[in-house]
Amino acid sequence: MSGNYGKVAVLLGGRSAERAVSLNSGNAVLAALKRGGVDAHGFDPAERPLHDLENFDRVFIALHGRFGEDGTIQGALELMGIPYTGSDVMASALAMDKWRTKLLWQALGIPTPEFEVLTAGTDFAAVEKRLGLPIFVKPANEGSSIGISKVKTTGGLQAAYAEAARHDPLVIAEKFVGGGEYTVGILGTQALPAIRIVAANEFYDYEAKYLRDDTRYLCPCGLPEAQEREIRAQALNAFRVLGGRGWGRVDFLMDESGEHYFLEANMSPGMTDHSLVPMAAKAAGIAFDELVLHILDMAAVAEKRNDAHVG
Repeated sequence: MSGNYGKVAVLLGGRSAERAVSLNSGNAVLAALKRGGVDAHGFDPAERPLHDLENFDRVFIALHGRFGEDGTIQGALELMGIPYTGSDVMASALAMDKWRTKLLWQALGIPTPEFEVLTAGTDFAAVEKRLGLPIFVKPANEGSSIGISKVKTTGGLQAAYAEAARHDPLVIAEKFVGGGEYTVGILGTQALPAIRIVAANEFYDYEAKYLRDDTRYLCPCGLPEAQEREIRAQALNAFRVLGGRGWGRVDFLMDESGEHYFLEANMSPGMTDHSLVPMAAKAAGIAFDELVLHILDMAAVAEKRNDAHVG
């Protein structure tokens, strides 16, 4: 497959709170592309002007968080006419916003945990009573569990709101679902094997995702085969209704009675040695280097599809 891509920029780093994770993802992708004979180069938009991308034929987006997976960089690349990996402007912006993602899923009957939007004027005691404890509080537009708190005691919601609001003015409180945390990787039209995540600490936070070595990832995930197959199909649908294309990841929770609830979608998932999509791909028989090239291939397919609709 190598040799057909031209000069490829791997976007990494960036200006978001997830810069360090993005550098790890981007460098892993860059190394894989080079092993495949691709003329690939790292490109950090925090350190170089975007117009330098006009010297490249294709872009692999390994940016995380704001300005990387929220539609911002996608819009710039659309304007420059450069094909890029992953979802387009609308899908990226929508999936980055957990509140609007949940509103769309609710409208279409896709199960998602109960939630409320919090503001400084919220009756926090009433929300605690309605959702029950514990409650997860999170910024609507951050990733990697940045700014998330688990409220376990009565009266703790207001402080959790203040912490989340430091990262984003839009904050949601979400009902706790405690039967297990899972994820489904999406690759083209395929939903990859589900992974169950078992964190050794309180929940699957930034530390558990990137710094600890005692987080357990179970694949096979332990669900009955028929149930997993159905959830994977629903995850692919949940991804598509947001406008997702190329690749991504959909996270879901199980409750104690065996019901599942979709939590959020990620349109630019991690590609580090702790990352979930590469784990799921490996379980499906797809090696890391093959995965990276396949994602890059889909950038070209997306461009051709767009060209076919011009005029």
